[in-house]
Amino acid sequence: MWNSPLLLQNMPKCKLALRQTLNNFKNSLPLLVGIIFLIALLVNLISSEFLEKILTGNKLADTFIATVIGSILAGNPINSYIISSELLAWGVSLTAVTAFIISWVTVGIVQLPAEILLLGKNFALTRNILCFFSAILIAFLTTLLISVI
Repeated sequence: MWNSPLLLQNMPKCKLALRQTLNNFKNSLPLLVGIIFLIALLVNLISSEFLEKILTGNKLADTFIATVIGSILAGNPINSYIISSELLAWGVSLTAVTAFIISWVTVGIVQLPAEILLLGKNFALTRNILCFFSAILIAFLTTLLISVI
C-alpha cells in the first residue's frame, strides 16, 4: 500500500491533509473532553427520585419530558436500555421510555457546541431539531404498532 504509485505521487498532498487533520483534532480536543466531563456530571447528578417526581403519569407530558431529558443527557444505547428498564419498572409509559431511548442516542444538546464547531451551525441545529421531533413521533408510532400487534 505504501509503495503505491498513486500515493507516492500525492505524498505532499497526503502529508498536508494529515497535518491539517491533526491540527483540527488538536484544536477540538479541549472542547470534546469538556463535553465528556459535562455528560458524566449530568448523568450522575440526576437521580431516580428526581425522574419519578417529574414524570407525572400523563402520557403526552411524560413523552415530551423524557425526550427533553434524553436530549440533554445523551449517551450510548447500552446505558439507555438499563435506565429504560428502571423507568418501565417505575411505571413510566412505554411511549415516554421509547422517546427517551431515541433522544438519548440521537439528540445531543450537551454535544451541540462541538457539533457546531466540527460540522457547522446550520447542519447541527437542523439535525438536532429533526431528531428531537422524530424521537417523539417514532415513540408514538412504535407503541401504536406494538398495541396493534
